[in-house]
Amino acid sequence: MTARGSAASVVFKAACPECRGRFELAAGALRLAIGASDRTTFYSFTCPDCGTMVRKPAGERIVELLTGGGVRTLRLHSTV
Repeated sequence: MTARGSAASVVFKAACPECRGRFELAAGALRLAIGASDRTTFYSFTCPDCGTMVRKPAGERIVELLTGGGVRTLRLHSTV
């Protein structure tokens, strides 16, 4: 996952593990979920080539890139 462009027009390079397509997505095409652990922090998108819903883990650097690029973020809370 990489980002390029100005803050107003950031696009992210992504790939689909299903069809192996490579493409660029606008911030609005991605969702970021931040959980309490690495296992519950991920980003997701729908592959524009094959329509598969893709979910990938998001480490600290990916979270920084996505939030800085304007991707909508959902914070997950645990009920302990």
